[in-house]
Amino acid sequence: MRILVTGGAGFIGSNYCRFVLREHPEDEVVNFDKLTYAGNLENLREVEGDGRYSFVRGDICDEKVVEGVMGEVDTVVNFAAETHVDRSIQHAGAFVDTDIKGLYVLLGAARKHDIGRFVHVSTDEVYGSIESGSFKEEDAPSPSSPYAASKAGAELMAKAYERTFGYQILITRGANTYGPYQYPEKVVSLFATNALDDIELPLYGDGMNVRDWLYVDDHCAGIDVVLREGVLGEAYNVGSDQERTNLELTREILKLVGKGEELIKYVKDRPGHDRRYSIDGSKLRALGWQPRVGFEEGMKRTVGWYRENEAWWRRLKDGSYRQYYEEMYANR
Repeated sequence: MRILVTGGAGFIGSNYCRFVLREHPEDEVVNFDKLTYAGNLENLREVEGDGRYSFVRGDICDEKVVEGVMGEVDTVVNFAAETHVDRSIQHAGAFVDTDIKGLYVLLGAARKHDIGRFVHVSTDEVYGSIESGSFKEEDAPSPSSPYAASKAGAELMAKAYERTFGYQILITRGANTYGPYQYPEKVVSLFATNALDDIELPLYGDGMNVRDWLYVDDHCAGIDVVLREGVLGEAYNVGSDQERTNLELTREILKLVGKGEELIKYVKDRPGHDRRYSIDGSKLRALGWQPRVGFEEGMKRTVGWYRENEAWWRRLKDGSYRQYYEEMYANR
């Protein structure tokens, strides 16, 4: 099988490329990525020499380029997206363009080339906040941020293609994902690298927002099961049942780095900050998937990776990143 992985130079996408090449020796991977600020080909340096791997630079909103690459693959896994909630609050337009229009372009090309298996990687954030219990796949979306709304909008575009043209795809909604190669603007990668440098960790509000934490290898495995075993037209939650408050997460990172809680800096909360995410993953588990990496072990691996790969993240936390970081946190 020849798999088109859009956004394959990003965090989860690059981990998925490596996952497929490692777990499925018969498959080929075509990495299609625009290489925005969060796309980094260094993430895939170890597979560059693999004859089953190739890279095409392109934008999923570019119909001509997408048409060209779609005709050369058997299936699609779409990771390409703008994903950072804080950036969506500042510049929502880019999220509408990439997350909604981009999927529209991909769907049109996939339908034209009769691509039978297409997985769109979405997020648990489309559901919004839940005080108790867990969301199931049939629950209606209620997004809070422009990012979550753009992902929900993309899902509605996919549903419209199903109802209008009979073209069915698969959707995954993943929990908060962490691990190696995550651009250091997300909380785990940001806090781990800040702590390693004795820089304050900007914790939103009271730190009691709850998230389900999913190690990236488990997320990749879940997406892969959906690709190969999922029922067309269905959505699948990819959750780990490992809920922690942001404060608990922060304390775990500090413990692993060997630093104290004096590095925690409580800052003004983010607008529209959902209090708790929780998803029911039993539908995916029925296909044989289950998370293998516990929270403590996953955090140990992750913090250890950032400690051992300083050259990777130090290059990223320079230049335009510094300006963005100062704008985000200087006055909070």
